Amino acid sequence: MLRTFTYKKQGKRLLDVLGATILLILAAPILLVSVLLLLFIHRGSPFFVQRRTGRHGERFALYKLASMRNTAPQLSLPDHERTTPLGKVIRAYAIDELPQLLNVLKGDMSLIGPRPLLPEYLALYNDRQMRRHEVRPGLTGLAQIHGRNNTDWPSRLEWDVRYVEQLSPALDLHITLRTIGLLLCGKGRHTQMPRFTGNP
Repeated sequence: MLRTFTYKKQGKRLLDVLGATILLILAAPILLVSVLLLLFIHRGSPFFVQRRTGRHGERFALYKLASMRNTAPQLSLPDHERTTPLGKVIRAYAIDELPQLLNVLKGDMSLIGPRPLLPEYLALYNDRQMRRHEVRPGLTGLAQIHGRNNTDWPSRLEWDVRYVEQLSPALDLHITLRTIGLLLCGKGRHTQMPRFTGNP
């Protein structure tokens, strides 16, 4: 018996693969120039890999372009003080997140969904907040178009859960269009989110 084709089970993944492939092709020149500049200016690896939590709480390696100094004297500084001038530019326009398109192709992530957070946060979520892991994490989501890093943690996690509850093609299209507008103006990327320490 043929299974019913649904957006949540098959359509979303199909669009992820198609969209990530097209975006990688279009963004290849920008990614190449960024990698070369990082190699020349930072004189270290242009890539940053960090463990994050994905669907159903599974861990995966998230890929980014390196935007901060990782030398020993700098490691004790806050993230915003470690971010280099070049790093600020590539973060302002989310260029540092282009390698995550590979995560999308691998199936670790989706183009749209709750942002993948650190594994150590898992033990701090309440039952409702844990629902954010019912879907693949995304490059952008409801929390990102409602304040991005300027909102507090309870609000940010609530937007993530609302995305899970309201997931639809129309919602993903709305998030995509709003995200493009935010990227064009670089809004919200310069604000550093504090670490999540749990619910009150």
